[in-house]
Amino acid sequence: MHPGHPIADAHRFQEMPKIVLLKNMRHCIRYMYGQKENHVELYEAIERRRTIRIFKGPATEEQLRKIILAGTKAPSGRNTQPWEFVIIEDQSLIDDIANIKYELTLKLAPVDGTDRDKFIKMATAQKDSFRNASVLAVVHKEGGDAGAWLCIENISLAAVAEGLGSGIVFYAPEEKAMITELLDFPGGYDLTAVLKIGVAGEQGYQREKNPYAPRRTEFSWLHKNRYKQAK
Repeated sequence: MHPGHPIADAHRFQEMPKIVLLKNMRHCIRYMYGQKENHVELYEAIERRRTIRIFKGPATEEQLRKIILAGTKAPSGRNTQPWEFVIIEDQSLIDDIANIKYELTLKLAPVDGTDRDKFIKMATAQKDSFRNASVLAVVHKEGGDAGAWLCIENISLAAVAEGLGSGIVFYAPEEKAMITELLDFPGGYDLTAVLKIGVAGEQGYQREKNPYAPRRTEFSWLHKNRYKQAK
């Protein structure tokens, strides 16, 4: 075995710091069982996931199918699997869905006109975030929204494992109905969300520097037996 081979170097483990030792042990296990070197640990994927708003390119068809398949492994009540997926490649459809988000954000601006420029800037950025990304609509049968959201979480983490970025686009009920109609869904189906997936063109906000809100102190949200308001 050549120098540097994970098993050939096993005799050097005792001289290594513990953290290096653990990493090399995982490397050996992956080598023996033929696991790919781009394997991402679950907790690492959770920590690395960020909302991406700028993309350099779309996911491949193979990546999308693999990511969606991971999504369908999510739990659902009575194993109903209420989800449906639409990979949207028609640019006119993508433009329509992006414009619906743009108009929705403008509707949220104060009626007195204050902060109008701020909302226009925000809406434009949201519309532009569809550029260069693969666009995936997740739709669920009525009453199946909880399972669909668990599915989306799986998809978001699977995208990280594939080295891709993702972003979730939320819509209000009226706009959801507009999109399900655009996608030719019959009655009895609701839009869960629209996902953008692709090669990240930015790192996304660091958790401690998110401009929308600071991250809550760890375990400040944890209670035992009953809710206790923080003092």
